[in-house]
Amino acid sequence: MEAGQQNQETTNGRPGHRRHRSSQGFLRHGRETYSHAHFRVYKRRWFGLAQLVLLNIVVSWDWLTFAPISATAAEYFDVSETAINWLSTGFLFAFVVISPVTIYTLHRGPKHAILWSSAFLLVGNWIRYIGTRVSGGNYGVVLFGQIVTGLAQPFVLAAPTRYSDLWFTERGRVSATALASLANPFGGALAQLINPLLPTVPSILLLTTLLSTLSTLPSLFLPSAPPTPPTHSSTLAKPALLPSLKSSLLPNPTFYLLLLTFATYVGLFNAFSSLLNQFLYPYAYTEDQAGICGALLILVGLATAACTSPLFDRTHAYLLGIKTLCPLVSLAYLAFVWAPQTRGLPAPYILAAVLGASSFALLPLSLEYLVEVTWPASPEVGSTMCWAGGQLFGGIFIVVMNALKEGESELDGKKGGKGEVVRVPGGDRPPGNMYRALVFQACVAMVVLPCPLALGVKRLGLAHEKGRLRMDEAGEGEGEVQGGGNGVARGREGEGEDGQGD
Repeated sequence: MEAGQQNQETTNGRPGHRRHRSSQGFLRHGRETYSHAHFRVYKRRWFGLAQLVLLNIVVSWDWLTFAPISATAAEYFDVSETAINWLSTGFLFAFVVISPVTIYTLHRGPKHAILWSSAFLLVGNWIRYIGTRVSGGNYGVVLFGQIVTGLAQPFVLAAPTRYSDLWFTERGRVSATALASLANPFGGALAQLINPLLPTVPSILLLTTLLSTLSTLPSLFLPSAPPTPPTHSSTLAKPALLPSLKSSLLPNPTFYLLLLTFATYVGLFNAFSSLLNQFLYPYAYTEDQAGICGALLILVGLATAACTSPLFDRTHAYLLGIKTLCPLVSLAYLAFVWAPQTRGLPAPYILAAVLGASSFALLPLSLEYLVEVTWPASPEVGSTMCWAGGQLFGGIFIVVMNALKEGESELDGKKGGKGEVVRVPGGDRPPGNMYRALVFQACVAMVVLPCPLALGVKRLGLAHEKGRLRMDEAGEGEGEVQGGGNGVARGREGEGEDGQGD
């Protein structure tokens, strides 16, 4: 018999309950943890994770549909670029409005949230497409459809921590959260790259509508929960929502620092992604070049997160990662203030890559650390609040930064290839430049930086102990197995009908 199966059972004095210990139950880094010796995971978890990835890609593509073609879209709908910016801003504010419903839905289970998101995506995309076809392009109809698709976003963007908690072990949660969460900006990268290449606005909307229709169908066939839990902490019933807020979040100063930091950086990233085209084209960059810059921002970030997430899964060095990456994020925003003025590609491309790498590596790390410091609150409570704060700040930042634009850009009346608008440069501050907006962005990033650096400092009362992770590693606590029906699923991870290791 394998070592992981040589378990000693001792009763704790309560009938029907047993505490299981493994000779390797407290070891990590290449050896079995407690949960790996006693619980199993299932292949089917990848099906649900893949669907979360797919929906996050589509919903983010919807969000940035018009951002990389802002000048072309403004001309098509015969509106100002400020009106085009509201297509992104309204999408973000829709997230905030429906966040309470999102928390309740995710508390019931991630499948319910995925179904709601699929429904909003399907309806909203078809409304947007119809809006591009009626009366030569009806901006009001498109804006309404954009808001409906915005209602879909929180159900899948706030779901990864809840899903990974339900289906994955402590050695796979960061990677699972990263994969599902970072699929969202990957959809934005596709929008930045592909949308400027398509010939017309209706053709762009037709593509996203067809993709959304196809992506929603698998949601109907997802399993609701695993037959048996993946970790010891998963056997415990989730606290009710209001008690979670009162006991684990509201009196927790670490939560407020994380909320402010997360919301600010996400808001800045949302504003940066939405306005990147407008940062660059007053300095004679084309829409294609701005789109490539946006794609670098996201693709380099995805590659970096793919490398760092497995590392943090094994080391759980959350604080070290946060305190290393946050200064890089703030410094990248600061340096980008002067990047457009170089009128060359290296500066904006390199800084976008640095910003993407640090931001994307930070995202899943912050979400998992948030779960640890707010445990035993259910993961969706804190994550939804942080994401809602990020969308709210993003919408506010877009409005403020748009107001800081200096005049309107001049057109020379020519169209570049594939729809990009060629603009006339005019010194370091050409008409329509957003230098003041970039300064505002940098100032906000630097002002919030002390917050993450203060995390874990005992003198400030911000030290914390491991919550969920401690239980999974040491096997502390008791609880009934949810969905298993017969107590703890025994045997090594990977055994059973369709078990599979992380």
